[in-house]
Amino acid sequence: MEKCFKTKAIIEDDSWVLDFLYRNSIGRVILKGLIQPPLTKMAGVYLNSTFSKSMIKNFIKKNKLQMDEYRLETYRSFNQFFMREIRPEARPLPEADYLLAAPCDGKVTVYPIDKQSLFQVKHSEYTLSELLDSTSLAELWQGGTAVIFRLTPDDYHHYYFVDEGTILEQRKIAGIFHTVQPIATHNEQVFSRNSREVTIIETTNFGRIAQIEIGALMVGKIKNLKYSGACQRFEKKGWFEFGGSTVILLFQKDAVVIDPEIINNTENNQETIVKFGQAVGKKVGKYYE
Repeated sequence: MEKCFKTKAIIEDDSWVLDFLYRNSIGRVILKGLIQPPLTKMAGVYLNSTFSKSMIKNFIKKNKLQMDEYRLETYRSFNQFFMREIRPEARPLPEADYLLAAPCDGKVTVYPIDKQSLFQVKHSEYTLSELLDSTSLAELWQGGTAVIFRLTPDDYHHYYFVDEGTILEQRKIAGIFHTVQPIATHNEQVFSRNSREVTIIETTNFGRIAQIEIGALMVGKIKNLKYSGACQRFEKKGWFEFGGSTVILLFQKDAVVIDPEIINNTENNQETIVKFGQAVGKKVGKYYE
């Protein structure tokens, strides 16, 4: 597979604000209020207003955004800027349908799903039944693979379907919003407590998969465009509003082979930086013609 991966260590590089909120007793009291959906909705109102435009310039500078990758337009609010559209030529897509392409920009890690339905995310273990809010649904992915894409503010925050197929089920799971920074995953079951949406898809090349979008602190909305019917490879599935977010792909046993470099990076406590459309794996060899 043609690839040009970058890596970053999974390290504690959180700001002093997050350190205070998650590790200080007073901060944790404040955090209980901050992570409730009503407050994130209030933040969303501001970020959708024209008053928030003043944040754009500093955000671009702080996150070193390559704005030439995005469509040129005038933004009415920070959220409109955050949901900016990429130029198609900035994210080339592979033609071979046996290649598993990243559904979004992000920092990717990969973990096997063991017999007890446990997999590790940032030094903490989580059960699939908690993540999916269903014990019976979790059993379908025993022995499979979890591929986790952690989006940060510098990423393009739209996500896509990875293969053609049929949507079998779509569920919204209410929760509270935590940051997905490393400090939070050390202290809270971030992925099982956050608001999330689960889509079960019967795909042509990778069998039955689950695609999970997870909201984070200060994310007002996970916006999915389709809840049933057919889907196409690289068809836009939706986007996140402001905040770091996560997309997880679950594959059943013997359905996909993930690039060895990504596996090796994960084992060495490193995330692999990928862009939407970049090949991160392929369907198993027995499915080749």
